[in-house]
Amino acid sequence: MKKLWIIISLVVVFGSVLAGCNTGEGAEDQVVKVGLNGSGVPIWEKIKEKAADEGIEIELVEFADYVRPNLALADGDIDLNAFQTVSYFDAFIEERDLDLAPIATTLIAPMGIYSEKYKDVSEIPDGSKIALPKEATNMGRALLLLEKAGLIGLPEDFDGNGSIDKVEENPKNLKLEPIVAGQTPRVLPDVAASIINNGVAVEAGFVPVKDAIFIEDDTATPYINIIASRADETDKEVFKEIVEIYQQEDVATHIRKVYNDSLIPTFVPLDQIGW
Repeated sequence: MKKLWIIISLVVVFGSVLAGCNTGEGAEDQVVKVGLNGSGVPIWEKIKEKAADEGIEIELVEFADYVRPNLALADGDIDLNAFQTVSYFDAFIEERDLDLAPIATTLIAPMGIYSEKYKDVSEIPDGSKIALPKEATNMGRALLLLEKAGLIGLPEDFDGNGSIDKVEENPKNLKLEPIVAGQTPRVLPDVAASIINNGVAVEAGFVPVKDAIFIEDDTATPYINIIASRADETDKEVFKEIVEIYQQEDVATHIRKVYNDSLIPTFVPLDQIGW
């Protein structure tokens, strides 16, 4: 009888150990759904492959717009998303009252100043025409870029949104002409310079870091892209592992190569983007 109880005790203990081991394996082999738009897929295919080696399965969920990825994240349909700048994210979650938060920075798709006539912004003559995208957020970003280039001055409290009437200093008396973002490359023959969004520039055949006469860099903090999660899950270990995988040098090299240097890998602490 005593031997029987010993055997039963050993079975219970052994079973408990196995159960504990199985729980650990289950935690490693979980599936993480990541919401993207199409342009981010080549990056995340690389992340997915690297994560699989760590026992993490990533499922890529593509969206065709810039609204549903945040709503799907808030609703629990996906676990992370990676498609937006922190500026867009901050405005969106405030407007929709969503409890989301960034967990990492990823890259910048830099806006640039392009010209067929001049090789440096300092060469742009007084009274020249400058084309810029007319959509509010794009225009605000373009104005900040012009200020960074030393061509105009903006109020100290300029929040990145606004119109031409926000310009406080214009020493060269430049004529700023808002047009539809998609048309900014086409007007280059008719203006001294045109401010062109990254995606539009790439579609027009430009390599931003080579062809722009002035371009955003990693100091353009409102326009750094992020990975976001639900606010109560930012400390999940599996998310930290995915961030660590993303922010490795071979991924940065992959981004530069696949996107022909049109995207800038930008791995900075969250406090640098206001979080």
